[in-house]
Amino acid sequence: MIRILHRSAEGTLRTDLTPAELPAAFADTSGLLWVDFESEPPEVCQPILTEVFGFHALAVDDALVETHVPKVDDWGTYLYIALHAVHLDLKESSELGTHELDFFLGEHYLVSHHDEPVAAVSHVWERCQRDQRHVASDGDHLAYLIADELAAGYMHVFEEMDDALDTLEDEIFDGSRRHTLEHIFVLKRAILNLRRVLAPQREVLNRLARDDYTVIDPRDRVYFRDVYDHLVRLYDINESMRDQVSGAVDTYLSVINNRMNDIMKTLTIITALFAPITFVTGFYGMNFFAPTLPLADWTDVLPFALVLGVVGLLPLGMWLWIRRRGWT
Repeated sequence: MIRILHRSAEGTLRTDLTPAELPAAFADTSGLLWVDFESEPPEVCQPILTEVFGFHALAVDDALVETHVPKVDDWGTYLYIALHAVHLDLKESSELGTHELDFFLGEHYLVSHHDEPVAAVSHVWERCQRDQRHVASDGDHLAYLIADELAAGYMHVFEEMDDALDTLEDEIFDGSRRHTLEHIFVLKRAILNLRRVLAPQREVLNRLARDDYTVIDPRDRVYFRDVYDHLVRLYDINESMRDQVSGAVDTYLSVINNRMNDIMKTLTIITALFAPITFVTGFYGMNFFAPTLPLADWTDVLPFALVLGVVGLLPLGMWLWIRRRGWT
């Protein structure tokens, strides 16, 4: 799908342009042009990017073929910017999903390309149609709006991670199940993957806010600095959450060890209670009765009753002694 938004020099906003009308819209340097390529094959995008906009073949190849970490390249009259959108659904998938979003930013135009739908782009597209003040400026303002929406999407991912971490901590103390540790490591892997995206994306916004690019109005750098501040805080949250997950692993192992100690203590007490009985029965052999007729002689009753009393009282005595020692 190719979406085209054009604000003419007279202020007329159109979203029904066809690719054939792009050269005329691109030639209108007093207006604003935004072309969005969504899930379009390279053979459709490449002729427009190279012939209409005149982008370098290497920059076009970066956008259409290769996958990059977030970065920014200065090509003089335009910038090539690669950012990443993220999404996370811990119920359906165990991986952090990332979508590369490529920009070509010029003084009066913005060209965006992404292989899958990106919510941030769709939100900005709808905002521009509802409120034309968003398209009253140059292309760098559109780039800022999309970058800001991407940062907001990161915050939603962190909120979902935080909820998942609270749930896992409750599971640990309520009674750990076999899948609890697996879910902890799934969350830890997602946090580490998010860190690998956040760090370079933060540096991209820092360069857009501080470097002297000709296609970015100096008055608009403050907006990119605002997004950079958001990403700095998100990176700090990521580091804090990584420590929390590591603490959750330690807590899980501690709870498991405590539970194992309780089990071993119970089994030890049972063994201690029956140890005297085993000693008594093994020592005497329990040979009180005649092999043919049990209790045939009254003299057999007294030893039997004595041993039975000892067998009954020994566990009780052991239990009272264990309680007095404070072992239970």
